[in-house]
Amino acid sequence: MMGKPMTQRVVALVLAGGKGSRLEPLTRDRAKPAVPFGGAYRIIDFTLSNCINSGLRQILVLTQFKSASLDRHLNRGWNFLCHQLQEYINILPPQQRLDSQWYQGTADAVYQNIYSIEQANSEYIVILSGDHIYKMDYADLIQDHIQSQAVLTIGCIPCSLNEGREFGVMQIDEDRRIIDFEEKPENPKPMPRDPTRCLASMGIYVFNTKLLFDQLCRDATEEASQHDFGKNIIPRLIHSHLVRAYPFQDKSTGRSHYWRDVGTLDAFYEANMDLVAVEPELNLYDRTWPLRTYIPQEPPPKFVFSQTAGVKPRLGQALDSLVCAGSILSGGTVRHSILGYHVRINSWATVEDSILFDGVEIGRNCRIRRAIIDKHVRLPEGSEVGYNHDQDRAQGYVVTDSGIVVISKADGYP
Repeated sequence: MMGKPMTQRVVALVLAGGKGSRLEPLTRDRAKPAVPFGGAYRIIDFTLSNCINSGLRQILVLTQFKSASLDRHLNRGWNFLCHQLQEYINILPPQQRLDSQWYQGTADAVYQNIYSIEQANSEYIVILSGDHIYKMDYADLIQDHIQSQAVLTIGCIPCSLNEGREFGVMQIDEDRRIIDFEEKPENPKPMPRDPTRCLASMGIYVFNTKLLFDQLCRDATEEASQHDFGKNIIPRLIHSHLVRAYPFQDKSTGRSHYWRDVGTLDAFYEANMDLVAVEPELNLYDRTWPLRTYIPQEPPPKFVFSQTAGVKPRLGQALDSLVCAGSILSGGTVRHSILGYHVRINSWATVEDSILFDGVEIGRNCRIRRAIIDKHVRLPEGSEVGYNHDQDRAQGYVVTDSGIVVISKADGYP
């Protein structure tokens, strides 16, 4: 075992079974990791691409709620690894082998799959979330864990005190040992040198395998436990073992890298809009760190009509936008937006600051502003979205606190 490369001694577990209630209606029929992102991707593609680019090729994806869309995506786009070389991305649905209930928490999700995980015969286990947007080399994290001789290493990043209420918040000493950890505190403790921010867990854990199994089995017998890593496993471990933090930052400048939790509609919208900047913090075009996904067979995007003369000019154009294959801008104008596959924008329509998923069709003379439109929605000629929120709500659309209008997908489409 010791003769293997470091990444071959590791199995990666991707937790992809959460309900994603705060992302409804986008999660009405799909798991949060399966929600489209950036036009061409699903949210889980970022975590899985990190694994492959980090040399991790033994990956288990733990699914649960509304997993059909996620299973379909993984089978189509992530089936290229060779099992004969002990490389795989395997989907583990709830088997209720150890318990007749759904997963009670993140720790319980791993515990209920302990027999499948044991078959990997790994020394270390990396536990990841399938619903965050970022690029990270896990090999550096794993190497830091091994060299420190810690039993658990947690990826962390600074965030505002208000944001800290949604994460696990830790205190560390000068050697990065975690001396305090609280999950989703009402009043997060600030960092000693920065009273405006706290140190938040990214939900990325590297465990020594044997210790993890011991802790999971112990936790499973405790009736009072919520069977959660942040609420139970980690707070107990920091008092008896060496548990360290790993800052997700540039080693030269000390600045934090890009990382987004897209757990709410507003956060999801903002993270997508980050991508259309001239120089986005998250670069989709970095060939040294390719982002993989399922690529459907579609023709190139097409932009037609350039009639600038006359009373009513007709221009098929997209400015400061991402446009996926198969889309046709037939005399309509798109600004600062993201269009998925096979989207059609008809004549004299305008789409601004919006995210359109696959198969959306915008009729003639429509006006769309600050909207998220799910798959295969067809808006009739003359529709207006995002200009009158009372009218939007009357149409049955969701309007967020920041004024983003969300239209759920057409029934019957995956």
